[in-house]
Formats: sequence, structure tokens, C-alpha cells
Amino acid sequence: MNNAIKTVGLIILLIAFVIFPQVFSNPAVVFIAVLTLLYAAATTAWNIFSGYTGYISLGHAAFFGIGSYAIALMCQDWHVPAGYLPFLLVPLAGLIAALFAIPLGWIALRTRKHTFVVITIAIFFIMQPMAFNLRSITNGSTGLSLPIPSMWRGAYFNVPFYYMSLVILMTTLLVSWWIRNSKYGLGLLEIRDDEDRALGLGVKTGASKLIAFVISAFFVGMVGGLHAYFQGSIYPAFAFDPLFDIAIALMGFLGGMGTLSGPLIGAFILEPTQRYFTMQFSQNGYYLIIYGAMFLAIILLLPDGIVPTLKRYWLKWISMHGPAAD
Repeated sequence: MNNAIKTVGLIILLIAFVIFPQVFSNPAVVFIAVLTLLYAAATTAWNIFSGYTGYISLGHAAFFGIGSYAIALMCQDWHVPAGYLPFLLVPLAGLIAALFAIPLGWIALRTRKHTFVVITIAIFFIMQPMAFNLRSITNGSTGLSLPIPSMWRGAYFNVPFYYMSLVILMTTLLVSWWIRNSKYGLGLLEIRDDEDRALGLGVKTGASKLIAFVISAFFVGMVGGLHAYFQGSIYPAFAFDPLFDIAIALMGFLGGMGTLSGPLIGAFILEPTQRYFTMQFSQNGYYLIIYGAMFLAIILLLPDGIVPTLKRYWLKWISMHGPAAD
């Protein structure tokens, strides 16, 4: 019965996502929805590694930037016209980011805990100057332009990007769900709880962490590729943005790391809220104060994240008011 209710609920939710741009056709609303879906996908991908293994990565903006430049260079060198064709290059941009993640992950994952966090930050700050200095490839601070789909006019312009973002999010969620419920995912959770114990139980911790790291980078690279096409141009400071790492980590923490729905809830709360505050208070900078205060309040009240905290309260209520309590 519970499974049937969950299935029906998921179908209704999916239908709501599909019809959203038809119901809310305001371009500004759909624009925010596209960015929200992209950040939800990126946070879900980040959660596949950091949430399931407990290794906090603050360098995933490197893969976001690699995916961004990959699709820009492919469109430029292969003379890809605007329209739907660049969407087909988005998985290839993710694959290129994943290929970079193999040696970078192998190096970073030779360390643990705080050292690993520092290594991931270092990787990011290596990639950003490279984007500035490899002018023959990246065009330096001038940046690169992508084809602009001028045939998508008016309110319709954001709609194809919305549906492509939804496809990426759904794919990332399916992979995250499969990992979470597989033997491989169980090994990742064992690593998060006690890595030495997991190693003693026969979990190939090194290979398991690296695979999760590469899968995570693949989807973040896809997000970077689609985001670059959506914006129409990329620059090193925006493609390799440290605020991206902070944002997806905050969204993961807020919703609940290691859960399926946590990254979604965190992204759906923080990204639209940030955009709203930016539009309303960007001239005086108050939006940063409001945004930070709101996040601080939630962290103090829900230190484990929204999903784990609500689940704990629900189980406590059930134990007090359920049949056993009678």
C-alpha cells in the first residue's frame, strides 16, 4: 500500500514538473526554474560522492567549468549550429569532465578528512588560472561564445532548456537511487560510517570512492555544459566559480546529506530564494545578509538537514502515538 502511494505521488510530481512551464509561462519564472533544476541535479550528483562516502568535496566547480568549456569548444570547432543539436553534446561534456576526474580523484582520494577537502579546493584553484592562461584554447578573460538559438523567441526561449534540465535531473536521481539501494551503495555508506571497518569487511574502498567521484563529476560536467549553452557565453571567473561549490554544499547540508530527497529540497529552497533576494535587494546588498541569516537559522534549528530531522521527529511521533503506544 505504501509503495503504491509513493508511486502515485512520484507520478503526480513528475507530471507537475512536465506541465510547469506551460502553466507558469512567465519567462522570469521559467528562467529561475531552469537554474533550480540545474542546481538540484548538481547537488544530487555531489551527494552521490560526498553524501554517500562522507568525503566533503569543495572542488566540483572544476568539473562544472570543464563541462562548460568542453561544450563551448565543441560548438566552436565543429561549427555546431544553434538549436537542439548542442543538447546532444551535453553528455559528451559530462564524459570529458569524468575523464578529468579520474586522475584528479585518484590523487585527492589518497588523503582523508580535512586534507581531502583542502586538496579538492587546490584542484579548483589550479583549474581556474589555467582557464585564464591557456588563451589559445579558452580565449582567456575574453571568454567563449556559444551559438544563440534565436529561433526560440519570447517566452518560449527558456522552455527547451527547462526540459533538458529536467532530463538531467531525472537521470541523476535515477542513478543516485540505484546506487543508494545497491550493494555498491551499501559499501559507500560503510565507508562514510567507518572506512577502516569497511576495508576490513572486504569493501574495495579506493575503487569505490573513485567510481563515485567520477560518476559525480560526470553529472556536474553535464550541468556545466547545459548551463554554458543556456547563458550563451562563458568566462573563467564564471565557469570556475567558488560560489558554485559553496552553493551545492549548502544545498546538500540543508536538505540532508546521504538522502535521495535532501539535495532536491535544499536546491528547491535555496536557489529560488537566492534569486528572489538578488532581484529584490541586489542594489544595496541586503540580500546577502537575509540569505545568510536564513541559512544560519535553518542550520541551528535543523543541524542534520531537513529530511533527517523531519524523519526523526516523525518516527518519534509514531512511537508515541502509534498502535504500540496504546
